Amino acid sequence: MTTSNDARLRLDSLAVHAGREDLQSLGVHASPIDLSSTNPLPDVESGGDAYERLATGGDLGDGSAVYQRLWNPTVARFERALAALEGAEAAVAFASGMAAVTAVLTAAKQRRGAHVVAVRPLYGGTDHLLATGLLGTETTFVDDVEHVARAVRADTGLVVAETPGNPTLELIDLQALVAAAQGAPVLVDNTFATPVLQRPLDHGVALSLHSATKYIGGHGDVLGGVVACDAAWARALRPVRAITGAIAHPFSAYLMHRGLQTLPLRVRAQQEGARRVVAALQGMSAVREVRYPGLAACDPSGLVGEGKQMAGPGSMIAIDLGSSSRAAAVAESVRLFTHAVSLGSVDSLIQHPASLTHRPVAAEARPHAGVLRLSIGLEDPGDLIADLEQAIAAAS
Repeated sequence: MTTSNDARLRLDSLAVHAGREDLQSLGVHASPIDLSSTNPLPDVESGGDAYERLATGGDLGDGSAVYQRLWNPTVARFERALAALEGAEAAVAFASGMAAVTAVLTAAKQRRGAHVVAVRPLYGGTDHLLATGLLGTETTFVDDVEHVARAVRADTGLVVAETPGNPTLELIDLQALVAAAQGAPVLVDNTFATPVLQRPLDHGVALSLHSATKYIGGHGDVLGGVVACDAAWARALRPVRAITGAIAHPFSAYLMHRGLQTLPLRVRAQQEGARRVVAALQGMSAVREVRYPGLAACDPSGLVGEGKQMAGPGSMIAIDLGSSSRAAAVAESVRLFTHAVSLGSVDSLIQHPASLTHRPVAAEARPHAGVLRLSIGLEDPGDLIADLEQAIAAAS
């Protein structure tokens, strides 16, 4: 039987089969959901050994799973699947993307140091967490990779970046970033690209993080986060997850794992829709700027394209309408788009980052008030274009 980690399998096949290696032996076709909060122990000694092994970051082995906060088979299936898609040794799943970020920062502080270098723009929640120093970290924010090398210190435990950046889609050369980090581990938020379009570990990045709420879940009905990494980082992350109780719920893990099966199809279809929407937006005089990784002006280093760092531009778009009032009017006038935070769902979403996801960000790093962020779903692109045309006309 071919396993999901077989090097001969292409990404689309991995998406369908990864993490399901044990189903045949279980005699089932669909992945089961194990909701057990606690598990029987064969005896006191082996139960204690299993607890210690799991609580300190080890694998299940042949022992009891003990307690859901430590390990769960449904969560583990999703982790194996995501690791296969990312080309990683391991993955660790969390209850949310921010729980994943928190765990990485905590583990990095313990392993190397409390100093963080962060390249803006970042997701507003990550930026806010770093800026507050809530976890005892000290962050030096920089605006581009060229400034990373000067910001790295002896106690730098982590370099944090996101590409494409949230919300204005800036791109980062990952190999240049890793070089600038000078040995400090690099965490890349890969939520916008997904493993379908970008695998950061292939470029020397230590940790690839996803808000699995977005494209991986794909249907706007689950919260989750996941980090793909090597085995050593996984052993460091699991104890943090266990102590803080941040493991993904089994039903959430089931939905995220199921989402992987159609991830390549959804990402490519949404990308094609986005290309058509971008072309239409470029012809609208009321739109001052369109930011999209598929546009040459937004990819000066040539990072996007088959065989390059990012296989395609994705389906996130940012548009500048010139003023906060006009941007708000467009967001409030759409009929087919949903005016809501989040992204990556099968339905298209629109939001005003400066007022919502990036409201807690420092003023100098906050996106321009005229910017709207669009997440293109699976609707007919012509209908999405018509909706934007009527909303922009109403705002004007």
